[in-house]
Amino acid sequence: MTRNTPTRPVPVEAVFPELAAYLGRTTRLHPRPGRPGMRESHVGGPMLWPADEPWPVCQEPHQRETEGYEPDEIRSARAAGVWPRSQPWPGSGTPGEDGPVPFVGLAQFFRRDIPALGAGPDGADLVQIFRCPCNHGPYLERRYHLRWRRAAKTERAESFLAAPPEVPMLRWEHELPEPCVLHPEEVDTYPWAEDDTLPASLIARIDAWDDAQAAEHGPAAPSYQFDLSIPPGWRVGGFPSWAPTGPMAIVCESCATPMRLLLTAGGDEMDAGSHSWVPLEDRDPSLLGKASIQGGPSVAQPTRLRFGRNRDLHVFTCPADPGHPPQWVLS
Repeated sequence: MTRNTPTRPVPVEAVFPELAAYLGRTTRLHPRPGRPGMRESHVGGPMLWPADEPWPVCQEPHQRETEGYEPDEIRSARAAGVWPRSQPWPGSGTPGEDGPVPFVGLAQFFRRDIPALGAGPDGADLVQIFRCPCNHGPYLERRYHLRWRRAAKTERAESFLAAPPEVPMLRWEHELPEPCVLHPEEVDTYPWAEDDTLPASLIARIDAWDDAQAAEHGPAAPSYQFDLSIPPGWRVGGFPSWAPTGPMAIVCESCATPMRLLLTAGGDEMDAGSHSWVPLEDRDPSLLGKASIQGGPSVAQPTRLRFGRNRDLHVFTCPADPGHPPQWVLS
């Protein structure tokens, strides 16, 4: 099924004609629980991974945990619609840190499915994203891994990995992605309006307009940041959302070139302020506003993943050389 974003509640360029110069496009991925195959773009599905290639492993020391959830217990609980049971962490009484662990495959995207996907090194057109399931250091940081491939070459492998190695325990239920198929849709997008992302005079007008809308229409009033600029959820390209942190300058650590947003991974496909972006296919046409949204968690939180404290994970790459190390930014 296709997914179609509703028309914005206000024609943004009619209110702010200057924004026409900043118009961009982003591909909303609209993940929904399903059974994707290894040759498809997806979140949480099987990776296209040659059987003779080692699975990525995080070699850094990991913090010792006290309890967690078995992956199969998480899957069974989700199928039953209940919360999984936690278990004591193996060896939790032993001091020190845990050793190497396999990365968890989060998603893979083919350019043939998502034409707006940025270029990879040496003509790579398939990107695969991984996260270490364990915490690192006193600030509970995470480690991510990006793997670029040439899809046609990879698909000619003699055999493929049937099941990746898996850690016996996960600290949180939301470490395990729910397999999701995608429904890519390109939509218009405009920059986050804060600091120097737009001219100061334009940001001041946007802020004043937001205040006037709220005064006239109350809590349900449309706002630029939540309803007119950047859609929530998983998306490729476009502009980063900077709600918790404020805008940041992201430059390549190898060559100091300003980096480009490759993709954004979001834990939520909607929240209290952004429900106007929920596709028409996930709404009851007889109802209006947030009350019209159907599907429950399969629409609001389809992948079951969380990034930081309910933030967006932005993946930036270097436009001068896509082979330079990416940057992972929580905002």
